[in-house]
Amino acid sequence: MIKTVRAGIFSFAAGVSLLVVAAPCAHAAGMPQLDFKNPLVTGQVIWGAFIFLVFYLVLSRVMLPRVGRVLEDRSARISGDLEVARAAKHDADNAVAELQHARKTAMAEAKANLQKALDDEKRNTEAKIQEIKERLAAEIAEAESKVAAEKQRAFAALTDIAVETTQELVSRVTGVRPAPALVATKVENVVAERVA
Repeated sequence: MIKTVRAGIFSFAAGVSLLVVAAPCAHAAGMPQLDFKNPLVTGQVIWGAFIFLVFYLVLSRVMLPRVGRVLEDRSARISGDLEVARAAKHDADNAVAELQHARKTAMAEAKANLQKALDDEKRNTEAKIQEIKERLAAEIAEAESKVAAEKQRAFAALTDIAVETTQELVSRVTGVRPAPALVATKVENVVAERVA
């Protein structure tokens, strides 16, 4: 940019010198502002060139370097901001990937834990059912043995009653009281046939 300004200044200086050379012809054509024989026109041209030179020096030495530094700083800041944005995007992409991976892992672990809990509960339920079956089988066996014992005791009591009743009936019908052992044997045979 500074080179462009310098090239413009040199072009302007060349143009002014061309005007100075061409001024006598221009005056003859009716342009009094280019009459360099007039001391006012010469003073204006010299002051114009001096002011232009001062502006050029101020711009090229003071203002343009500052503008250049501002542009460079701004470019560096924009580049830095872009790098920060790229790094932030990269970090965000990594965070999203890690989050998705963690989510998948958590879902897999939750599924595995749920399946394990279901399997444990199934095993516990099966164990409880087996325990209940065994307890019921034991209770049924105990009840059956009690029923059998009660049945045996009832039949034993019935046998005694049947023996006594048979003896009494036989003695009333025949008038002879039969032997208790004989009646007991006959009654036990009949009971055994009925039970079988």
